[in-house]
Amino acid sequence: MKRFGSLRSNKKHKDQNRSTERRQSEPHGLFASGLSSSPSTPTQVTKQHTFPLESYKHEPERLENRIYASSSPPDTGQRFCPSSFQSPTRPPLASPTHYASSKAAALAAAPGPAEAGMLEKLEFEDEAVEDSESGVYMRFMRSHKCYDIVPTSSKLVVFDTTLQVKKAFFALVANGVRAAPLWESKKQSFVGMLTITDFINILHRYYKSPMVQIYELEEHKIETWRELYLQETFKPLVNISPDASLFDAVYSLIKNKIHRLPVIDPISGNALYILTHKRILKFLQLFMCDMPKPAFMKQNLDELGIGTYHNIAFIHPDTPIIKALNIFVERRISALPVVDESGKVVDIYSKFDVINLAAEKTYNNLDITVTQALQHRSQYFEGVVKCNKLEILETIVDRIVRAEVHRLVVVNEADSIVGIISLSDILQALILTPAGAKQKETETE
Repeated sequence: MKRFGSLRSNKKHKDQNRSTERRQSEPHGLFASGLSSSPSTPTQVTKQHTFPLESYKHEPERLENRIYASSSPPDTGQRFCPSSFQSPTRPPLASPTHYASSKAAALAAAPGPAEAGMLEKLEFEDEAVEDSESGVYMRFMRSHKCYDIVPTSSKLVVFDTTLQVKKAFFALVANGVRAAPLWESKKQSFVGMLTITDFINILHRYYKSPMVQIYELEEHKIETWRELYLQETFKPLVNISPDASLFDAVYSLIKNKIHRLPVIDPISGNALYILTHKRILKFLQLFMCDMPKPAFMKQNLDELGIGTYHNIAFIHPDTPIIKALNIFVERRISALPVVDESGKVVDIYSKFDVINLAAEKTYNNLDITVTQALQHRSQYFEGVVKCNKLEILETIVDRIVRAEVHRLVVVNEADSIVGIISLSDILQALILTPAGAKQKETETE
């Protein structure tokens, strides 16, 4: 037994030595969290980020890895930043001119095929030195590709246009997705998207009464619905390449007034992912603490004029579902605040809630009230996420990302509705407005 104990002791010392050597050989900081790095592809290997931050010495992590890393420390109420940015004695950030010169020197020392593109971006940054602080998020989005935001593993549902509409909507519910690209076998290409908006349009167009079955929903194929609804106004599917910049993705979403942008490989024609405002803003917000903070982030909504504050559509708890659907279609909006008799905001009915009608197979009776319909919510509802016009933009961004919602209801001291601020409003203010892009109209799915 004594000899056995000695062997165990020796083995223990060897294990400790190996552990010490391994720790010494591992890198430190945020990117040494033990998470697997992103797959090495030509897109990532040749990419050289123009962003002058210490955290970009290596390739960016996949978004889900960064989410895991940033959520690992205990919640102390403070924003988590990489260790290199947490030192209280760290020197002030260098000026944009210093960044430009240091990057130019780095390019001269490491020439390559990406050099020309990098120098073009440097010239762009030099021209924007005077307004560099307000354009920091714009440049960040220009320096990252859509591929960077695509998760290593995700679910993508694709429908053939010969599938029945009813089965397609049931499949959306069963797979927990909100939209699916449509594949047309004759053309051997993607021709559109099927979203919850289509479900709403069918109900709005063909619903008569609880006694009359909606034949068009029960029997029509997707291709038939598209022919009837679009009526020879077919437009090419708006999509984006994985090599396009995230700035281009944001611009395309807001310019085309859409909520979902398919990422399609131009070579293989395969659909890789569906980009949304929520995914893009979450990606940007995770890196915000690594970047200089623009002055407008400390301004409030009233000063910035972000959001919609006139002619706000709303409903009451006893409003019939069919009336809410009519408002969705006629006003081209994606959510309706529910206001009680005193004018207080008590709930919100969004387009996503409508899909529960398919899940519960209750779409043949749309005369029920909004309150009755909301009792069938498939997910736990924590309440309406609100804000007021005097809160600063930084607070608004943090709240909407943490709550994982598509909009905030702006209220006054009495909790009465004042306006709505959406994800597209925020992305417009953070990225497109500094780039000189004009404000777009209300968008639809």
